Amino acid sequence: MNRLATTQRGYDLIVFDWDGTLIDSTALIAGSLQLAAADLGLVVPSFEDAQHVIGLGLAQAMAWLFPDLAADRYQALIERYRFHFLKRDHEVSLFAGVRELLSALRQEGYLLAVATGKARHGLDRALQQADLLTYFDATRCADETFSKPHPQMLLELMEELMVEPARVLMIGDTTHDLQMAANAGTAAIAVICGAHPREQLLREPHLAMLSDVSALPAWLRCRN
Repeated sequence: MNRLATTQRGYDLIVFDWDGTLIDSTALIAGSLQLAAADLGLVVPSFEDAQHVIGLGLAQAMAWLFPDLAADRYQALIERYRFHFLKRDHEVSLFAGVRELLSALRQEGYLLAVATGKARHGLDRALQQADLLTYFDATRCADETFSKPHPQMLLELMEELMVEPARVLMIGDTTHDLQMAANAGTAAIAVICGAHPREQLLREPHLAMLSDVSALPAWLRCRN
């Protein structure tokens, strides 16, 4: 990698959210949350509410959707969610151009990372299924540290990869991603291909709003 070239650009490290940013999984996640609620006889959340919690850690998502649920029932709810998600997760795929994008960014010398609400075993499984295990220099998951929008995932990635906040760019599809970046003191770009609608994303700090991550190279070229 050409590390000298990256020092002459705006950013050294690009951090991606996973679900809804690199992979088209928001409908499956939201639907699985609804099915899990139905299995336990709970009030089924709207599709919009189920989409809203995507990006949070699973425990935080369940607490937001079902704040009055008895604590001893959360594990059963999580297990039913995982059952429905895993039954169909082979059906989801990367957004068009993601593999080519990551390859190009690595060739240009950028450090790449993932910060996700997934659990570690879930992200590792997803990266293996997508054949992307070798594309990222570091990853952080919500079961390893604080959930978004807390900045800890980004702070840990920056410490591990020795990059200052001013040299980091976060890419995500939710307000949780944008808020995490703001809390960590990094820049952020929103993509509108995932869980949160444009009007919600517009309320949070961001440098640009892109249709999807395939538009990122053109944006970077304009900034450099």
